Amino acid sequence: MVNAYDIFGGVCVFIVSVQLLRKVFPWIYENLLGPKLFGSSIKLKEMGEWALVTGATDGIGKAYAKALAKKGLNVVLVSRTLSKLEDVAKEIETESKVQTKVIPIDFTSGQEIYDTIQRETADLEIGVLVNNVGMSYANPEYFLAITDQEKFIEKLVTCNIFSVTRMCKLFLPGMVERRKGVVINISSLSAVIPAPLLTVYAASKAFVDKFSEDLATEYAKHGVVVQSVLPGPVATNMSKIRRPTWMACSPKAFVSSALSTLGTTRHTTGYYPHSLLELSIGLIGFISPAISRRITLNTMENIRSRALKRTAAKQENVK
Repeated sequence: MVNAYDIFGGVCVFIVSVQLLRKVFPWIYENLLGPKLFGSSIKLKEMGEWALVTGATDGIGKAYAKALAKKGLNVVLVSRTLSKLEDVAKEIETESKVQTKVIPIDFTSGQEIYDTIQRETADLEIGVLVNNVGMSYANPEYFLAITDQEKFIEKLVTCNIFSVTRMCKLFLPGMVERRKGVVINISSLSAVIPAPLLTVYAASKAFVDKFSEDLATEYAKHGVVVQSVLPGPVATNMSKIRRPTWMACSPKAFVSSALSTLGTTRHTTGYYPHSLLELSIGLIGFISPAISRRITLNTMENIRSRALKRTAAKQENVK
């Protein structure tokens, strides 16, 4: 005869099973089945004649610019250094036979830079916007020990947060009017996992992720796709990872993977191993948040210690 304890146990098993299915099946589809079997459902060239990529002269931004050009889009390259912009533009035009336009801009500056961007792109149909530009710490550091803290934080917030909101303000109206468009905002895995010693950077990227999620909901009915991409380690100048590995892939490999998720999910690490990393850290945090935080803190302190030793050695050699 079934008793109350059996019924209660059965209900508990059912609830846990449902919760697992709600988490596991979407994760498998978004990270494996969707991208690997079907790829992106978005025809990027149909979004508009031009794509615009910020922070386009290196790393992930350059890889996005090249990948979009190979899909037949003309590309506006926006970054700080004109000579680097011209070099990347020449590469893209040679490899993909598309048009390019370069706009040298320092995203730590004020409103005047957005006036310049608006003026320079007034006659262009921007169908894809990639908000990639960003700045981080030179090396992990405690909040109170950040060098020239006020100036640094102001620049970081201006570059990482204001650039995303203001670029969306510039180009969303055209997408809404045409009822089609894609906005890709580059956040960071540090936005959703413990990130001590990268506090301000991680918080700025958490803003990008939350902003993207809700913007996607607001403008989905207008035909605009907004995706938040949260990379883990990628071999770029910013990360200071010199050689690509399975976990810390090349920018080209990362962008190829990330673009395959477009239209499948609005929130992604972009690269399957980074999803595993996020899952592993989340599992440790589920078992013990304190252990997860301690592991991350120890890792960051070790990176900080090595960076300080290298800096000290360089200064000693200069003497």
